[in-house]
Amino acid sequence: MDQVYADGLFSDEVVLITGGGTGIGLASASEMGLLGAKVAICGRRPEPLRKAVNRLGSQGIEAFGAPCDIREPEMVDTFVDAVVERFGRIDVLVNNAGGQFPTTAEALSAKGFQAVVRNNLVGTWAMTHAVANKAMIPQKRGRIVNIIASVVRGFPGMVHTGAARAGVDNMTKTLAVEWAMHGIRSNAVAPGVIVTSGTKQYPPGLLDIAEKANPLHRLGTAEEVSHLITYLASRYADFITGQTFYIDGGASIWGEQWVVPEDVPKYPPYPVPRR
Repeated sequence: MDQVYADGLFSDEVVLITGGGTGIGLASASEMGLLGAKVAICGRRPEPLRKAVNRLGSQGIEAFGAPCDIREPEMVDTFVDAVVERFGRIDVLVNNAGGQFPTTAEALSAKGFQAVVRNNLVGTWAMTHAVANKAMIPQKRGRIVNIIASVVRGFPGMVHTGAARAGVDNMTKTLAVEWAMHGIRSNAVAPGVIVTSGTKQYPPGLLDIAEKANPLHRLGTAEEVSHLITYLASRYADFITGQTFYIDGGASIWGEQWVVPEDVPKYPPYPVPRR
């Protein structure tokens, strides 16, 4: 990864990243760790976490990782307590953990909708609440970066996560105002289609369509998203709060029509640029 920020930018700071074992979370942990941060990562699967901690350690980064399902408040409290005990403080929280599955709205069950909202919205709140009360509010300082999705014009084919991510977007703005008195900044990053291990679950045809539909005619990378997260988590952005930053190659402002690709049957609608 190319270094774009000053050496030591996060010296003596502690960064907690959920979903930190792979993809955007791991890229962010690596970037901020190389800039001096001590890094704590969590996720549901122990094996990716173990590999991630070893990888960060090989880069000279002091890293701590432990399994944590953000949907379970007791696990969240236990993990946050462990991070504070290990490092003494938490300066940055990156809420990156989440999950969803493509589906048409009419085929989505109540259980499926609730599961995604519980993960992406309720879980994000549980981690935010715990970190704020156990670390950031007492120390009168903190930076929160919530990773959501490009939902500004709706999210056909992902109604469950669209609703949940919109909730996090509003939560980001609300906390920016309420917690300003505690020296806490709160911002969100809304990635478009980013090439990570998670995109491997989608049929190649959909990724091809997404690439052609993008004004830049390509997909984003985890490292590009990490650069934005790192900026918002740094002192360089200390006068920015309550904002959502879209990083999608212009897809969110490009005229699109939603269609079901003929070569990908029984799949949710997907954006194709208007001509």
